[in-house]
Order: sequence, then C-alpha cells, then structure tokens
Amino acid sequence: MDDVACESLSPTGDTRGLLRVAAPLSFGPTHLAAVLAELAQRNPQLQVHAVYSDRFADLVSEGFDAAIRIGTLPDSNLLARRIGPIRGKVVASPTDLAARAAPQTRADSSAHEALMQGTEVWRLLDRGKVVIVHPRGRFEADNGQALAAAAVAGLGLAILPDFSTDEHIASGALVAVLADYPVPEGGIVVVRPPAGHPPRKVELQTEPLVERFSEPGSRTDQLQGRS
Repeated sequence: MDDVACESLSPTGDTRGLLRVAAPLSFGPTHLAAVLAELAQRNPQLQVHAVYSDRFADLVSEGFDAAIRIGTLPDSNLLARRIGPIRGKVVASPTDLAARAAPQTRADSSAHEALMQGTEVWRLLDRGKVVIVHPRGRFEADNGQALAAAAVAGLGLAILPDFSTDEHIASGALVAVLADYPVPEGGIVVVRPPAGHPPRKVELQTEPLVERFSEPGSRTDQLQGRS
C-alpha cells in the first residue's frame, strides 16, 4: 500500500482526513450535494469540504483533491475519469424568436444575439462533424442558471445543458433551435492532480458518482492528460 493510501486510513481501516472537492455551481448543489452528504455520512472520520463555483479551480495551487467538471474539457496535465454523459441544446425563448427569426443555419446562429460565459466558441455537429461557431452578444454570465434566465427573458440564443433547460422547455418558456446542428455530447468528469494512484478518499467519492450518473453502455473511462 502506498503512502497516500496509508495516510487516508485510520488504525481501524476507516477513511479519514480532509477531502476538498470543487464542483460547478450550476450542477453541484442540485446533482452532487446529496452524493457528497451520503459519503460523509458513511465515513464519519472523513471531512468533506465542497466548493461550488462555475470557474475552473486550480487544483494544485488551491489544494483540491479533485474536481467535478462538465462539458468538453481542454487538455491539461490533470488526470480525469469520465463518469457519465452530459447533453445540451441550443435554446431561445418564443419572445426572442418572434422578434428575430429562428436560426436555421450556422451562419444564422453567428448573426443572432447570443448569451455567453465569455469569449468562447460554440461547437455544433454538422452531419456528424464538429463545426465551430463564433457567437456574438452583449450579455455574459459565468453561471448556467443566469444564462438560462437571460434566455427565458428573450435576450438571445444560449447553449445550455439539458438539466438547466428541461423545465423551461416543458413549460414553453424556451424552445430548442438548430435541430440540424446538435450540440456534441459532453461528459461529467472527475479530475485530480497527476499524482499516481488516486487516494482512497478520491476513489470513495468517485464510485458513487459513477453509480449515480453512468448510463448502460456509456463510457466511464480514464482520460489521461485531460482537465
């Protein structure tokens, strides 16, 4: 047994110590909090410190053991494990589409007012191939729920995960657009610093997440060198 694993076990074999986890504010409180609470309940000697923010925390400099991230992630030196799929759509409100014609093509989406988290590009599928769209708009927010609220208010198009829009689509407050250009499937991913075998406390966190979010036949693989 390596030193990291030994440090995470009490003399009785129970996992102990501090587990610091970063998770998205748009996803964590509603989808992850119950899993982490159950983890703490099952391991009374383990301290669990969850930080919810939609910014990407620097795991090493900020002292996190792991982070849960969603979507399509950039390359990095972090080690990652995909634990389930995440799906999304391009959405807009009926009010917006009444004022500005519903986009039908990639060019239409570039010309339409967009809601963004920053200076990102949008990735869509065109007959199975990923294509890039450069959106433009005057409304930005670093939180998916804030973007969903702006979309409901009729401020423009947004690419959002289904968990942020399902309720609004069901009520008619939002509609899906660009059906011929779907959003590529992303992942729910646990990332950790590049430190060899994962500590026992990180494994204890990851396994119930796999049980909760994996789907039959979906990948739950190790993605080396991804963040």
